[in-house]
Amino acid sequence: MATYLGLFASAFLAATLVPAWSEVVFAALLRAGHDPLALWAWATAGNTLGSAVNWVLGRYLLHFQDRRWFPFRRDKLGASQRWFQRYGVWSLLFAWLPVGGDALTFIAGMMRVRFSVFLALTCAGKGARYAILLALLELV
Repeated sequence: MATYLGLFASAFLAATLVPAWSEVVFAALLRAGHDPLALWAWATAGNTLGSAVNWVLGRYLLHFQDRRWFPFRRDKLGASQRWFQRYGVWSLLFAWLPVGGDALTFIAGMMRVRFSVFLALTCAGKGARYAILLALLELV
């Protein structure tokens, strides 16, 4: 159980603004012989819930955007908002991308995307990513 919780934590951190590589942990645990379906489920859950933290931050902490510690600059937020408005909530299927995925989930909170919609689309995208990773690792 500790192994799966470690993967969950790695995937959770990787989805927040903290840099982490859950794919490395995922691959190592798969190579060690752990249950592939359980690995997929724990990684997907952790990564999705980590993204939910970003949604909450975007939704409720925007009034701190002028503070030095705020993770995004005002000009970048404006550009991201315009991008999100152009492509809409379906872009959340790509929240797993290593560049821009975290910002996308933050912007979704800012744009007040309904949490149930956010969770469903983000989970689908992240689950698909780990399923593809699992399939690729099984082939090697």
